[in-house]
Amino acid sequence: MKVILLQDVKGTGKKEQIVEVSDGYARNFLLPRKIAVEATATAANAIKHAKAAEEHRESLRKKEALETAERLRGKEIRLTARCGEKGRLYGSITGQEVADALAAQHGVRVEKRHVELSDPIRAVGEYTASVWLYSGISAPMKVLVEAEA
Repeated sequence: MKVILLQDVKGTGKKEQIVEVSDGYARNFLLPRKIAVEATATAANAIKHAKAAEEHRESLRKKEALETAERLRGKEIRLTARCGEKGRLYGSITGQEVADALAAQHGVRVEKRHVELSDPIRAVGEYTASVWLYSGISAPMKVLVEAEA
């Protein structure tokens, strides 16, 4: 029996692949667990349309990330922190603080794990951060740390 797999099945095939399996395996295991559907023209057409829709959504996400990266290019993030003598901070500036400042100052929300700092920020000064927006798309930004007044 030919079936279209709805998820990866070890030893059988990958998601959205049409495979030939025994009738008993399909009827007793794959179909009841909704791991596969029978390979009909309608099911194959639905899978093709779902793939096309996903590719379209991916292209829109990539386009949006490119526009955001272009908008952020050359911008800077200003942070203030308490510090002691000689400009040394009490603690350090984290990726979360940079992400929060980016959202507040430029309206771009990113997760803290998408902010990569070139060096740990432990003193007043200018630093470089890379903000990951999409696979292969990141925006370099300046982070200016100033002493709290």
